[in-house]
Amino acid sequence: MILRRPAEPKTNPGRRIVLVGASNLVRNIATVVQTACAAWGAPADLLMAAGHGRSYGLASHVLGRTLPGIVECGLWQSLAQRHPAQTAALVTDIGNDILYGADDGTIAAWVKCCLLQLRAVDARVIITELPLRNLRNLETWRFRLFRTVLFPQSRLTLEVALRRATALNERIKELAVQHQATLVRPWENWYGFDPIHLRRKQQADAWSEVMSHWNPRPSATGCPGTAWNALYLRSLRPYRRRVVGVPLCRAQPCGQLADGTRISLY
Repeated sequence: MILRRPAEPKTNPGRRIVLVGASNLVRNIATVVQTACAAWGAPADLLMAAGHGRSYGLASHVLGRTLPGIVECGLWQSLAQRHPAQTAALVTDIGNDILYGADDGTIAAWVKCCLLQLRAVDARVIITELPLRNLRNLETWRFRLFRTVLFPQSRLTLEVALRRATALNERIKELAVQHQATLVRPWENWYGFDPIHLRRKQQADAWSEVMSHWNPRPSATGCPGTAWNALYLRSLRPYRRRVVGVPLCRAQPCGQLADGTRISLY
């Protein structure tokens, strides 16, 4: 997939993709984007709200960068204002907010807010469950290690985190039924020593399996992104952020692929 500078096309893409999540989306962004376009069709109007440590309802701070909560970001206003299009959506990486201290009811309410707005545009929605099977096999020392590295302000114990994750996952199941979304349970072998991030060698197959539920096709395969694609996509900047306290804004779409797919980040 060859990339080019963003430019406003003369016509609107007939397909739209909405990706909502956190670090798994940005860590694997080239694979995520290419797999999404292969699964749903291109050219597409692709809108993404993600980021390391991203919260569904709180401002998240990572290495001097601050992003708004997903429910408060500009994606939803932009989505409501755009021309109608066949829309596929993925809601994933649900669970960071447990380590930020939010309870399962509050997190579920934030996710529900996203689902309501996706339903308003008649999106075909996929929700991924929390990786409970992997988390239940997590040793206390490994939990503390990743909690310290990824969520240094958290003092949550493994026992409490598992209890809240289990309760949240049950609420997510209920939301999926209520909002006619497809629920996908992640496989344990998608993860390794890191309990919440996809293993590199599993990324293409994992995203392909998840996104196949938009438009199941037996011939669909994983689409690993290239290093150049990853560099380009990671160079793009979201609509609104703060860097060491300085507010920054970037017009969207901020990128475009050679096939006409537009990229907007929030």
